[in-house]
Amino acid sequence: MNTIVIGDRFVRPSKIVCIGRNYVEHIAELGNEIADEMVVFFKPNSAISRELNAVHGEPLSYEGELSFVYEGGRFVAVGFGLDLTKRELQSRLKQKSLPWERAKAFDGAATFSNFVVLEHEMDSLSMTLEINGAIVQSGNIGLMMYKPGDILTGLAEFVSLTDGDIVMTGTPKGVGIIQLGDEFKGSVYAHGELLTCATWKAK
Repeated sequence: MNTIVIGDRFVRPSKIVCIGRNYVEHIAELGNEIADEMVVFFKPNSAISRELNAVHGEPLSYEGELSFVYEGGRFVAVGFGLDLTKRELQSRLKQKSLPWERAKAFDGAATFSNFVVLEHEMDSLSMTLEINGAIVQSGNIGLMMYKPGDILTGLAEFVSLTDGDIVMTGTPKGVGIIQLGDEFKGSVYAHGELLTCATWKAK
């Protein structure tokens, strides 16, 4: 199974739980409607990759997200995650009212920075995504429709989280297509101070 890093230890998540449509401006940029309930979908452990691919059957779209690791009934660590999407395929599946897994849960559909143990109030957390040195996405807890506590409460209504599972909390506006050779940098901050970051070059 694939692993992630929390501080100085390796962890094997059983799954990635993703929250969709959690930023109003992102909902608008894709022309979606605000859902009546929290939108949830899953990625398997096999989706975790240390590389960033520009293509997997079709050009891939990037979505930068604040991501949390669950242990002992709570979120214990935070990192930056890229949720990768086959946008054209997803659109076709949605038009036919079919599930999204083929567009969201493929091998290599998620990559993460190292995670750091949470030692700050969650409300202080924010993220940025830079491509080739320019900021294309920025977001924070305050912009989320469903805050981390709301997400845990909502998930508990229908699914059990296992220690080590990752929860991706949704993407702010600014998503787009990955271009071969693009240099990505994802960063997480608390009170404006850098907590963790990662860089990738799209292959």
